[in-house]
Amino acid sequence: MATTDWKTDLRERGYRLTPQRQLVLEAVDSLEHATPDDILTEVRRTASGVNISTVYRTLELLEELGLVSHAHLGHGAPTYHLADRHHHIHLVCRDCTEVIEADVSVAESFTRQLRASFGFDTDMKHFAIFGRCASCSAAHRAQDTDKSRTPTS
Repeated sequence: MATTDWKTDLRERGYRLTPQRQLVLEAVDSLEHATPDDILTEVRRTASGVNISTVYRTLELLEELGLVSHAHLGHGAPTYHLADRHHHIHLVCRDCTEVIEADVSVAESFTRQLRASFGFDTDMKHFAIFGRCASCSAAHRAQDTDKSRTPTS
């Protein structure tokens, strides 16, 4: 999303694109799945006087306005990304913590079944599935194979 789009989106909703808002949006854009602390660190490279409460207030406003979205990718703070990017499910590797974005279409039959069985409409953009990525799974299988070959005393 270009800065001019941010200005237009904010202005149409009665807000200005303040320097702090622009810096937070740019940080979210460049970092992608970033925590508020990550965003603060990035913002402080340009504006050292910005504090964490400003980042939280700005993220809250930008989420209310539909410009950013958050997801919980673990036990820590939520991570933020631009909302205009395609909606996706987050696949989080428990071993290396890699986050893979999968298009929500991979869960269509699941969400359709939830709607049919429970009348439940899912919000997949906040959804994270935990497991192992392909390379960590391969390493884990190799480790298990090595253990099974090692003779016990």
